[in-house]
Amino acid sequence: MQPNPNAGGVVAATSLAEFFRGAVHSALADQHLAVEEQTEHYVVNMLTLFARSEHLYESTPDGPHLKPLALMLADALEATGTAARELALQRLGDVSLFMAGLFARSFARRLVDVDYHIAMGGRAYGALAHSHERDRRIAPAQMYGELAAKFLPLVDVLGEIGDAAYVYSQRDILRLYEIWLKTGSTRANRILRSLGIEATPVAMRTH
Repeated sequence: MQPNPNAGGVVAATSLAEFFRGAVHSALADQHLAVEEQTEHYVVNMLTLFARSEHLYESTPDGPHLKPLALMLADALEATGTAARELALQRLGDVSLFMAGLFARSFARRLVDVDYHIAMGGRAYGALAHSHERDRRIAPAQMYGELAAKFLPLVDVLGEIGDAAYVYSQRDILRLYEIWLKTGSTRANRILRSLGIEATPVAMRTH
């Protein structure tokens, strides 16, 4: 089950949807990011859907599991039909955006970091935009194109939502700096400045 910008039936709880609608709208304003209404609605629906773990994780004999992004991409490449391919690409884009936006801090000790999620998600949405454009589905093509073009700023928008009432530790500050170095995130830089830290690039030593 995937978010659909034109279908309200995916929203399980109106109050939760209203919460995310207000949170996304406020975060977009704070980040000075303008998106089309259908794009904003799509992000709200995605957040509302994935707030229920059964929609984010896949059920396996070993319990809930989140498939690696590389395997999601393989699902899209190996899909036998357009609909299956687009569904797999959408899943890849949605999961990448959700995880990069809300769980960037948790990637610190993993081989796959937030920049990988940003690259994979942006490309997935870009491929979706191209697929819809080719079949003359203009409205969804424009929406997915905007999701692809503004993927990093949207990650910052979701990050702001996840940061509500969060208290930063020294480890978090180092992680924010690392995220800024890897992605150029304006949100990470803004938070660092609010904490009294001016982010500057690290000079690489040559041997």
